[in-house]
Amino acid sequence: MKLLIFIIVYPLIWILSILPMRLLYIISDFFRLVVFNFIGYRKKVVIQNLKMAFPDKNDKEIKSIAKKFYKHFIDLIFESIKSFTISKKQIEKRYVYKNIEVINNLAAQGRSIILSGSHQANWELSFGLPLKANLSCYGAYTRIQNPYFEKVIKSSRTKFGYDGVPTGLFNKKLEERVKNNIQSLYVLLSDQSPQVHKTRYWATFLNNWVPVHTGMEILAKKYNFAIVNMNVTKVKRGYYEANFELITETPKEFENFEITDKYLKITEAHIKTQPEFYLWTHKRFKHKDKYEQWLENRKASQ
Repeated sequence: MKLLIFIIVYPLIWILSILPMRLLYIISDFFRLVVFNFIGYRKKVVIQNLKMAFPDKNDKEIKSIAKKFYKHFIDLIFESIKSFTISKKQIEKRYVYKNIEVINNLAAQGRSIILSGSHQANWELSFGLPLKANLSCYGAYTRIQNPYFEKVIKSSRTKFGYDGVPTGLFNKKLEERVKNNIQSLYVLLSDQSPQVHKTRYWATFLNNWVPVHTGMEILAKKYNFAIVNMNVTKVKRGYYEANFELITETPKEFENFEITDKYLKITEAHIKTQPEFYLWTHKRFKHKDKYEQWLENRKASQ
């Protein structure tokens, strides 16, 4: 069945992928109208997330952000489809790294780096990063269940030198490279909520109490990696700029979770500048009322 689905769907994806972006955006506009006005895909989730993240905004403002978000969200899907066949010239034109020297100066010093980021603007097209960064680039991702699509997508994302590593294998891959003294840049998007039973730390994020991934901080301290955050801004339709901000070169000097808090503050501030371009379709704050229970369970297990 998985092969049959691939045989039916992939040719359509490929045909869409070779179309010019201006034509893809016309198709995107049509699907946005259908998804937002008729299907209402996760519309309740998006509205609820926005209300919880921005309690100071009225219903009209929330609806305006939601409408802009759906336009961007459907664009993001078609931009991801375009990535199957996007050329080096196109991706360099559409995804600009403004101050890549932040990365390359650390690389010249012999440092390995954790590059933190979030699901803001377009994170999918960041697989062009090896074209500008003087380091091997690795990113954790969730493996697709269909092995045929998994193979094709992995191939398209690695054509410029980026190496996607399934989340479950990421630490092993990192440890191998450290053991062999291979200098690298490791990309981690840490703004999603972990499973509650695996949570080490909670913090306030966009006005809500949430469990937080701390792997970035743990790995940086363990291996003395520098940490740089990448903020991606949408300049206009189909065009993005990535700016880099050094979080720390000395992670071991920070108290536990201070780095995580710093990352969250940077991410929150960036989201607030362009809230319509953040990924709101996931239930961002579904665990917000579980902190007390988590704390009791943690104390009981100690």
